[in-house]
Formats: sequence, structure tokens, C-alpha cells
Amino acid sequence: MTVRRGAGRFALALTLVLGVAGSSSPATPRRDLPEVRPNDNRVPAGRLEGDTLHLSLVVQMARWHPEAADGPSVDVEAFAEDGKAPEIPGPLIRVREGTVIDATVRNDLADSTITVHGLYARPAEVPDSLVLKPGESGRVRFQAGAPGTYFYFATLGAPAGRKEGAERETMAGAFIVDPAGGSPPDRIFVMNIWEEPIDSLTYSSALTINGRSFPHSERIETVVGDTLHWRWINASLRQHPMHLHGFYYLVDSRGNALTDSVYAPDARRLVVTEAMQPLTTMAMTWSAAREGNWLFHCHIGFHVVPEARLVSPAPHAHDNHSGDATKHMAGLVLGIYAKVPPGWREPARGVARQVRMHVQEGKPRGHAPRALSFVFQRGETPPAPDSVDIPGQPLILTRDEPTDVTIINHLREATAVHWHGLELESWSDGVAGWSGIGKGVAPAIQPGDSFVARLSHPRAGTFIYHTHLNDFEQLTSGLYGGMIVLEPGERFDPATDHLYVAGWDGPGDAGDPRVVNGDTAGPPVEWQRGVPHRLRFVNVGMAAPVRFTMYRDSTPTRWRARAKDGADLPPSQATERAASVSLNVGMTVDVTFLPTEPGEYRLVVPGFEKGKARWSQPIIVK
Repeated sequence: MTVRRGAGRFALALTLVLGVAGSSSPATPRRDLPEVRPNDNRVPAGRLEGDTLHLSLVVQMARWHPEAADGPSVDVEAFAEDGKAPEIPGPLIRVREGTVIDATVRNDLADSTITVHGLYARPAEVPDSLVLKPGESGRVRFQAGAPGTYFYFATLGAPAGRKEGAERETMAGAFIVDPAGGSPPDRIFVMNIWEEPIDSLTYSSALTINGRSFPHSERIETVVGDTLHWRWINASLRQHPMHLHGFYYLVDSRGNALTDSVYAPDARRLVVTEAMQPLTTMAMTWSAAREGNWLFHCHIGFHVVPEARLVSPAPHAHDNHSGDATKHMAGLVLGIYAKVPPGWREPARGVARQVRMHVQEGKPRGHAPRALSFVFQRGETPPAPDSVDIPGQPLILTRDEPTDVTIINHLREATAVHWHGLELESWSDGVAGWSGIGKGVAPAIQPGDSFVARLSHPRAGTFIYHTHLNDFEQLTSGLYGGMIVLEPGERFDPATDHLYVAGWDGPGDAGDPRVVNGDTAGPPVEWQRGVPHRLRFVNVGMAAPVRFTMYRDSTPTRWRARAKDGADLPPSQATERAASVSLNVGMTVDVTFLPTEPGEYRLVVPGFEKGKARWSQPIIVK
């Protein structure tokens, strides 16, 4: 056994990238392997004696069924408590501050040396790690340290026969340190990933929450008005923008395997989507305000489509178009059911404004093989059958003014529309085969059929509408747009209020697929000096963050942060800063820009290739 000194959080991430890339499951399944038990993180591991937790862990090969218990399986490396079943995520370590942890780890892998990270006091700057050869054991003893949400994990070298592009992130578990007085009741969720390339285009995947992939992941039940405290751990090498349908949540803390930063109460921002970078943690608080079925999921399309399974459906399979969410979604999705307490009543709804939205297909353009679009009807005459607007025109709403949107589907396939960020009834939320109450769920909108979405919007801000069915094809073909909710009496002025919607131009086969407002360049505009402008940024692509930067000549200028996901930022975060902002998928950000000097400015989105702009708009300030 070797104790190795790391070099801080960045070396830790690099170690994981290099180490996990080497793991491999046997080419021939072994019949004698123990079965993995999905770990719901409710029962702490080890034996507590006085102020000391005694813990004995083993790393071993095991057979994992990430979907149904009798579904497809894969042989993986996993942690177990000695003498117990292996678990994914690994056994939960949960203690109060001041507890001493006396842990042993044994490497039962036949041919791989492992490096175990995370068994040390927090916070940690240069943590120790255990290096264990096959059959070797190591022991550590340390005090838990500061309260927070952390994790531990193991990495290993590269045995022969490993496929290029394979991904192994199954050896990781939660490590929670509670304050001396204890924590409020909470739940812990860990995201683990296993992936193996089948060919150059397809993968066998297991993207799981507490050891299961949707629709086999846990269904959370809550009561309207109850407060839920959740801890999330991204134990994978991928980023995950985590999106809650129907409600906002407070971000209480952000951290990683080494440290956890708890926000002051007045600095906790409201969000509907929060990006979790690789190897990070998040604590959150939320409460359901309305009855129904809801979702909490990663907003990267590739992590929730039917192909995110061990056995992927064929391209354009029926599952992709199904009106059943348990078939057209998979992977990093958590289902939620909010029931009502006795005496609860649905909020009263006044007379609704009427809007008609047509779902249409026009002539392809750019790199997308199809041009699909949401087109709003103006007046009594429907739009031309082949007219398209990509992105869809902004839907301008007024806070607290009920709005009914009748969606008419002119496509040859089913679709659905999700009103991303709006606090509305579940039936209208737009997840076909899921949104609704219990088994009374909203259907997909079939070809030639229509659906009425009853919108409510108690908050002014910037939001998104987009397809929530067959995302890979429909979203990259143009079925998305921005929403602006104004305060009562406020009018939308496009001269000073600007919406920038970033999406994908096709599936990405032709390089950088990102476009802004449907194009790779913005039209030149003139702005007046001394007049404030509101810039509303939206990212609704399939994957990848988008960064908007405002330059004057070649130097970034400055603007003031204003809102995120439609919610005003806390005063401590609504500050003036460098005019550059990165949005992950499913996010909106508002800023205020006050041009004080005349001259030439540029709003730029850089491309994937360093030093080149994917999108740019010239702005002349007079």
C-alpha cells in the first residue's frame, strides 16, 4: 500500500480523467460475480463506537443491472462493505463533525491497481490517497472535518482490451458530514456513469441516479407545501445542468470532493436549472406548490433520450416518438409526485388570453436536414402551411395574466411543448405521458390534433418553450423559442430589450452546430449612448455551454448581472462585472448593459475552435 500526495482539486480531476479511462469489464461475463445493489443512500455504512466510525470497504468486480432488476447487465468495478453486497453508488459514509473515521480498504480486483480518493478530513488542499495493488489492503484514520456534502471514489489503471472512448465512473459514494446538532431531514442522490462504444456512432450507456436509470430510478413522493432538502453529487466526468419542472429551487451550497461552500441565506439564488460540473456537489431546497407529476433531470439531451440505455433502440425507433415518457426518456431523470394535503385547492384562474401556436415543417436550411418550427398565428388567418420561424417568435406574456395556448400539430409525427421555467399546472407542463395527476396524464400531440396548454406565470422574466419529445431530431430542427414575461403595464420595446436564443442547427454532424436566433451572425444594430439595454440570453441546445461576451474594440466591456432563469439575482450577485457570461443548457440569464462611450462594440459567441467566433453581432453606439 502506498500513500500518495495529490496536488489539489485540479490534479484530483485530472487523476480521475486518466484513471477511470482505464477500467474495463471482462469480455466474457463471469457467472460467479455478486449482484450490485442500487444504493438509495438512506442507511449509513460502518459501525459507530463512541466518537469513532469503523468502516471496512472492498473494491471488487460485480454484475450491475442499472435498469430493471431483470434487465440487461454489465460487469463493473464497485465498492462494497466487507461481507455485504456491492453497491452503486458506494456505501454511504455519514457522520457528525468531530467523528473519527477508522477505515480499511481492500482491493479484490484480480489485475488492477486502484487509487482511492476522498478518505481524509475536510476541507482538504493537498489530500492523501491510497494506492492499492491487487489483493492489498490499506488503512486510514482521520477526523471528519467541516460539515458539508462530499464524496469518495477510486480510479484504476488501463488493462489490455479496453475500448477507446469507454467511460467508467461506478466506484464512487457519498460522504456527508453533519453539524454537531444534526441536519434537517434530507435525501442524497449520486450520479454514476458507465459507457462503452458499440461503433463510431452508438454507445451502450448506463447513466444513473442512485444506481438506477429512468424509468427505473426512484419516484419521489412529496406533499404540496412540504420543504425538501436534497444533496446531489456528480461523481461523473460530465457536466449536468439539473432542471426542475414546475418550481424553483434554492441553491444552498456548492462544492466538490475536497470542500463545500455553504451560501449565506441572502445569497442563495433561485433557479430552475443549475449546472453541476464534473466531480462537484450541490445542496438544494425546494417545495412543490401544486399537485401533479413532475421531473428533475439533466438538461443535456444526450443524457435523457432513449439512446441513454444499455441496449439503445434503433435510430427513429417508436420509443423516440412515444406518448409515454417512460419510453421516450431514459438516463438521468428523477420522477416526482406531489400530492395535496387535506383541504388544499387549486389556485383560482381568471379569464385567459387566447393564443394559437402552429407546429410546422418548411424547407430545410443550414445543416439541419429538416426545418421544424413553432409559428404563432397573428389575427384570424393561420400562417402559410410551410412557413417557419427558427427559433420560434418570442412569446410575450404578462405576469399573472392567464394564457391558453392552443397548439395545432401539422407535422407527420407527434410532438409536445414544455414551458421551461413557468410555475404552472402539471397537465400543461408538456411531458407527454407524464405531466398530469397520477395516471391522468397529458398525451402527445398527434399529427392533425391539438392541445390546449393552460399557462400561468407569477414571475416576470425570461423563459423558454421547446419540444419535449424526440428531442434529438425535433430540437435540433428548430422546435424551440424564448418567452418574455413582463410586469403588468409594461410594454416590450425591441429597441432596448434584446432576446438571444442559442440552439443547434442540426444534429452536429457538420462541426459546431450552435446558432443564435437561428443564424451564425447577428444583424448590425445601432444603440444610443446613455440608454440602458436589457439583454436576455437563452441556451436551449442539445448540449454544451454557450458563452456571450461583449467587446469594445478588442477588450471586453462591462455590464450588470440581473436575473437567472427568470428570477432576480440576490443583491450580492446582481453586480457590475466583465461583460461575459456562460450559460449551460436549459438556462436563461439577463444582464443590463449601459453604453457610456460611443464606438464599435461586438457581441460574440466563440466557436468550438479556439480563437474563432461562431456568432457575432456588430453594435454601433452613437
